[in-house]
Amino acid sequence: MSGPPQSAALSYDLSFDRTRFDFDVIHGFLTKSYWSPGISKEILVRAIAHSLCIGMFASDAQVGFARLVTDRATFA
Repeated sequence: MSGPPQSAALSYDLSFDRTRFDFDVIHGFLTKSYWSPGISKEILVRAIAHSLCIGMFASDAQVGFARLVTDRATFA
């Protein structure tokens, strides 16, 4: 009996650098999610500007995103 198929290990990079964020990818995902259907890109850009955000990248392609609403001192 053989084990599961082997695949090449993927390497991911996490970054807080907003200049790397692909707003089209993030917006495309969020407009289809149940928690922010139809969110405008303008609102998304403003929300990211005022939050602590992190992007996940594979070969420089955005594959993940998280946004933390915080006062950057005591609350998140």
